[in-house]
Amino acid sequence: MPFKKQRAAAAGTKTIVWVHWVLSLSLAAVFVLALATLFTPPTLSGRHGSLEALLLLLAAASTVTALARRLPLQNVLLATFIIAVTGGAAHALGAMTSMPFGPFTFSTTAGNELFETLPWSIPLIWVVAILNSRGVARLILRPWRKMSAYGFWLMGLTTALTVLFDFAFEPFASRVNHYWLWTPTMFPVTWQGVPLSNFLGWLVVSLLIVIFIAPTLINKQPRKRHSHDFYPFTIWIGAIFLFGIACAQHGLLSAAIVNGIIAAIVTVFAIRGGTW
Repeated sequence: MPFKKQRAAAAGTKTIVWVHWVLSLSLAAVFVLALATLFTPPTLSGRHGSLEALLLLLAAASTVTALARRLPLQNVLLATFIIAVTGGAAHALGAMTSMPFGPFTFSTTAGNELFETLPWSIPLIWVVAILNSRGVARLILRPWRKMSAYGFWLMGLTTALTVLFDFAFEPFASRVNHYWLWTPTMFPVTWQGVPLSNFLGWLVVSLLIVIFIAPTLINKQPRKRHSHDFYPFTIWIGAIFLFGIACAQHGLLSAAIVNGIIAAIVTVFAIRGGTW
């Protein structure tokens, strides 16, 4: 019986690996197509929304399957569920009460709404942001993975990278594609029209999510090491690159420059940690 279970587990892992690479190749093709549409005239590129929706779906699916290569699938799905529900609930609450992100209104370009409140894309954005930020954090912290406080550093850095992801994403979302519209607040300081309360909200919600999912993402039966897994970094940095290019194309040069700086700094630390 144990032998049969091992064979079944090996077959399941092999299937996940194949599905992952099919998704990854599809994601790469759609990513290239999405970049190409950024350089075409508006009259010839009316399918931006469809491409972005497909890009988000493939990014989320390939992120989940990438993680499932080294962790039990049920653990990965549970973590994904926690992220999607918690992040989605926070944004639904935000749309109704302006807490914890600040006053904003979703537009129709964000996608069809779930329960007439939350666009379907929001939970998937949280999944992509959190899981890939955690993967990048693991790369950066690889030289210190044997520290007793490694788990706390991983949670803190994952949260910071998630907030950086949102910092790069917000101009793309609110000013380029108008997924949501921000209402001015009494505090005059903003980032590309986004109130600073938004990033504080992302910080708090991200930290709570990271704490909740930490037990589900501990590999209690380590098999083959995947310390050099650069896939989350590829997704994370690819998204930042796409946001920056789109911002530059729409005249948001300061946002594009900041995105480039974020990408450069994270790349240096991720490569340093991943090749340690």
